[in-house]
Amino acid sequence: MSTVEDRLEHTILDLTAARGPAKSICPSEAARAVGDDGWRDLMEPARAIARELAKQGRVVVTSRGEVLSPDEEWRGPIRIGAAPAE
Repeated sequence: MSTVEDRLEHTILDLTAARGPAKSICPSEAARAVGDDGWRDLMEPARAIARELAKQGRVVVTSRGEVLSPDEEWRGPIRIGAAPAE
């Protein structure tokens, strides 16, 4: 059985892949897909998983169109996009 974190990770990767390289998702989309009515409780875990995926180079996290470093503090809304193909 997979953990909530595993499900969030897979959902983030699936949603960003489906959206394509030119578009992004909000962490709330993954949280809603995994958490149903309790999705708000999954917002911080979704952001944390996006950070880890960005560190691994599997996604790109942006805010207002600017790429965010996974090693710095994030403030405000973020978007998660598919990592560019190498």
